[in-house]
Amino acid sequence: MTLSFRSNCAISSALDLIGDKWSLLILRDMMFFGKKTFSEFAASEEKIATNILSDRLSNLERASIIKKGKLPNNKKTNIYSLTPKGITFLPSLIEVILWSDRNLAEHITPENKLLADTIKKDKYSFTETMYAKLEKEIIIK
Repeated sequence: MTLSFRSNCAISSALDLIGDKWSLLILRDMMFFGKKTFSEFAASEEKIATNILSDRLSNLERASIIKKGKLPNNKKTNIYSLTPKGITFLPSLIEVILWSDRNLAEHITPENKLLADTIKKDKYSFTETMYAKLEKEIIIK
C-alpha cells in the first residue's frame, strides 16, 4: 500500500506519518522504554485502545518507521523494532522532552525531569549514546 499525503509541505507530510499522539507515544515507548510487543504498548499508562494501537503500528510499519517480525524462539508473538529511518526521529523526541521541561515543568514527573536534566547536561553525548543503543536493538533485518 502506498502512503498518501495531504500536501507536499515538509511539516504536513511528516505529520501525516507521525503526527498523532499515539504514534509519538509508540515511538517514545520503543526508544526510551524498550517496548517491542503489542501487549507492552497496550500496557502504557496512556491506555491506548487496541484497535487504535493496531492501526498506528500498521501505519508506522507501512511508512518503514518500524518493522514487524517474530522472535526466533517465539513464532506466535509479533515483535516490533525501529528501522534506521525510525531511529532518526530520536532528536525530535528529545526536543519535545526539552520543550516540555521548559514549558510544562510543573506537570511532568520527577523521572521525566531527571531525563530532561540529563539531556541538558550534554545533549550531543546523550543523543549519540541513544543512537548507539537503538541501533544495537534493531533485531529484525
